[in-house]
Amino acid sequence: MIQFPSDFIWGVACAAYQCEGGWDADGKGPSIWDDFCHQTQIVKNGDTGDTACDSYHRWPEDVALMKAHGVKAYRFSISWPRVIPDGDGAANEAGLRYYDDLVNALLEAGIEPMITLYHWDLPSALELRGGWRNRQIADWFGRYADLVARRFKGRVRRFMTINEPQCITFLGYGVGALAPGLKLPDGELARIYHNIALAHSAAQRAIKAVIPDAQVGFVSCGSLCYPQEDTPEGREAAYRASFDLSDNWGFRFNLVLDSLVLKRWDDSAPAAVKRFVDTIPEGDWALMETPDFIGINTYNGQMVDRDGRPVPEAEGASRTACKWPITPEVMHYGPLNVHRRYGLPLIISENGLSCNDIVFMDGQVHDPKRIDFLHRYLAELSKAVADGAPLLGYLHWSFLDNFEWSSGYDERFGLIYVDYTDKRRIPKDSARWYAHVIETNGACLNPAE
Repeated sequence: MIQFPSDFIWGVACAAYQCEGGWDADGKGPSIWDDFCHQTQIVKNGDTGDTACDSYHRWPEDVALMKAHGVKAYRFSISWPRVIPDGDGAANEAGLRYYDDLVNALLEAGIEPMITLYHWDLPSALELRGGWRNRQIADWFGRYADLVARRFKGRVRRFMTINEPQCITFLGYGVGALAPGLKLPDGELARIYHNIALAHSAAQRAIKAVIPDAQVGFVSCGSLCYPQEDTPEGREAAYRASFDLSDNWGFRFNLVLDSLVLKRWDDSAPAAVKRFVDTIPEGDWALMETPDFIGINTYNGQMVDRDGRPVPEAEGASRTACKWPITPEVMHYGPLNVHRRYGLPLIISENGLSCNDIVFMDGQVHDPKRIDFLHRYLAELSKAVADGAPLLGYLHWSFLDNFEWSSGYDERFGLIYVDYTDKRRIPKDSARWYAHVIETNGACLNPAE
C-alpha cells in the first residue's frame, strides 16, 4: 500500500542559470557559467544560458503553470551575481526585486518558496580571487546569505545552502567538465570540499541569526547503492558501499556531509586526501554546522552484491535519453542509508529523467516514459517512508525543460515543454499526471486507483 505523510511536500525545482536567462540584464554580473559557455568549446552545440527559458521575464507564466498543476513548493536558486554582481560588494537592487516579485507571486499562489543559495553560478569576480579554492569564500558566502535572509525574512523559511558539492568540485575543478573547467589534483579537491563545508556553516549561522526558526538544508548527490538481495547482509553491504571513498572518491554522497554532521572525513579516503585532512586546523571542526535537513538529489543508483561489489548491468538494461540507468530501487534504500548515517530529516530535492520529448501532431507532448519512470521511483520512495525514513517531501527535477549544463539544450527533464525558438510553454502529459499525484497525496500510485 503506497502511502505518504499527510503533510508531505510535493514540489518542483529549477536553477537560476538553467532557466532564467537575462545573463547581463539589469546590472547582473558575470558568472563562471557565463564565462564557461562563452569562452570554451565544451558545452554541446555551443549552447549558452544567455536566454535559457527566459524565466527572468516570463516568471508570472511559470508561477501560473505551477498553480494550475497544484504544485505545493518551488525550489529555485538565487543567482549570486544577479544580487551581488562582484560577489562581495554592493547589492544590486534590481536583481533583488526580481526575486521579491517571484517569492511574492509564489506565496500568493499558495506555493512555498524554497531558496537554494548556490547552484553553481559563482560570480566571476570571486573565481578570479580563487573561487572555491580560497578559504575566504566562507566569509563571502556568509555575507551573501545574510543579505538573502534579511531580504526574505518572514516570507521564506526553508533554505538550501549549496547544491551538489560533488559536481562543483569533482566535475568543475577536477575533470573540467563543468565550470570553471579546471583539472586539479586530489589534495586540492579535498581543500575545496572543506571550503564548501566552511561556507555552508557560515551561511547557516548567518541565516539563523536573522531568522532563528529557519530550516537550513544542504543538498548532496553521488553514488548511492542498493542490495542485489534484500537480506540483512545485502542491506549492510549497500550501506557500506554507499559511503566508501576508496573507489571513485570524488563523487560520493558523504563528501562534505561527513564534515558537517560527523565532524570528520571517512577513513576510506585516498592518501592524497588524508594528507590534506591532516592539515585541517582543529578549530575548523568546531565551526561545522549540522544542517536541519538533507536534500537528496538522486536519479539512479548502483546495485551491489552481499560483499559490496558492483553488480554489472544486464545487457540492454533500460536507460534514459541521456543514457543514465533506470534504477528505482535507489529511492527505497538510498534515503534509508542516508538517514542511518546522519539521523536527519530528508527531502528528495531532485529526481527525474531526460526524455526525447516532441510536440505531437495534436499539439501536445505525450511522455509515457516519464510517467512510468516517476511511478516506479515514487512507489519505491513510499517503501522508504514505510521503513521509517523521515522524508519531508519530493521535488521533481525539473519544472521546465532548461539548459542542461554541458549538454546544452539536448536533454529535456521538464514537466513543462519549452520551445526554445519562442519560449512557448506546453504542459506535458506528465505534468497532468503529477498534478493528480499531488492532489491524491500519492494514493493514485496504488494499483487499485
